[in-house]
Amino acid sequence: MTVTSYSYANKGNDLNIKVAASFKKDFAGAREIKWETGKTFVKITFILNEQILFAYYTENGDFMAVSRNILSNHLPLTLQIDLKRDFTDYWITDLFEIDSDHEISYYISLENSGLKLTLKSNSSDEWEVYRKDTKID
Repeated sequence: MTVTSYSYANKGNDLNIKVAASFKKDFAGAREIKWETGKTFVKITFILNEQILFAYYTENGDFMAVSRNILSNHLPLTLQIDLKRDFTDYWITDLFEIDSDHEISYYISLENSGLKLTLKSNSSDEWEVYRKDTKID
């Protein structure tokens, strides 16, 4: 027998009951559930199938996206090759996958001694620069 408890944020039980019901339906069997309420969304961190996942819902309980951190060897092969070819002087500081409406996007943060880059891929064949910041010593 598994017991799952849901805690509700202070924005009102009706709102949170909708989110909790949607989440429970979408991610049955989730455990170690933590809730964070933003201005226009609810972020739920949880474990499912031994993976840490992050689900995002609107205030009305509508599913927006689910994301997870991944290792670079879990990227599509073309994206791995591009990283090795074009960003040899950088190290990876963050890498995650987002599934929204069954469309997968990848975000990767890279750094070297002078720059911080965030790249995005909406497909499995190329990266685009999402953000570029110069490091200040």
